[in-house]
Amino acid sequence: MTVDTVVVDYGGVLTNPLAETFAAFAELAGLTVPALAGAFAAATARHGITPMAALETGEITERRMAERVLAHLPEGTGRVLENGRGFGELWFRGRRANAPFLAELRALRARGYRLALLTNNVREWEPLWRAQLPVDELFEVVVDSHREGVRKPDPAIYRILLDRLGTAPERVLFVDDTEENCAAATALGIRSVLFTDTASAVAAITGALAAPPPPPPAAPAALVPSGGAR
Repeated sequence: MTVDTVVVDYGGVLTNPLAETFAAFAELAGLTVPALAGAFAAATARHGITPMAALETGEITERRMAERVLAHLPEGTGRVLENGRGFGELWFRGRRANAPFLAELRALRARGYRLALLTNNVREWEPLWRAQLPVDELFEVVVDSHREGVRKPDPAIYRILLDRLGTAPERVLFVDDTEENCAAATALGIRSVLFTDTASAVAAITGALAAPPPPPPAAPAALVPSGGAR
């Protein structure tokens, strides 16, 4: 079955790398990267879920996410976030659109390929990221985690994507900068490209679109009952 649909991630694919955004945010907030990363890790341990994951599924608000992180910062740091400045406002100061990759997507659309966006994103940030990108020009379908209440790599969000597209997984190529997100897509029969940089991603996409489809996966071997549950 021929691939005719390319689905892309947002952060780190349509933008500069997430590490750059994180470092720029830390500097603007008057923090060191290790201090900020440590606060996120501590908040994750305390609440059982990363602050960003809870935010991206709409479980908590942006303000509540910031409070969870601020609670674990050294005293006297992060004051910029305590004075009415939105986390997203500073986050997007360090975020830039990936113009060369957007140009490649425009070329694919002009050649007749369907394009879709599958993003783990934030309710409060939607005006900010949409202002950076030609979303309605490029993408036939947008599936956003905060609207669905589920995020990558949960298989449910990929099934939502396929349902909205009305297509089979074998017709889709998925591009994401996170290995676990690509692995989840592959497990559902969607071919994936791990984005590391624009040039290699474009080469991989070109090769995948020109290649014949892979053979279907072999049927799983029959399960042999074991002596007990595990």
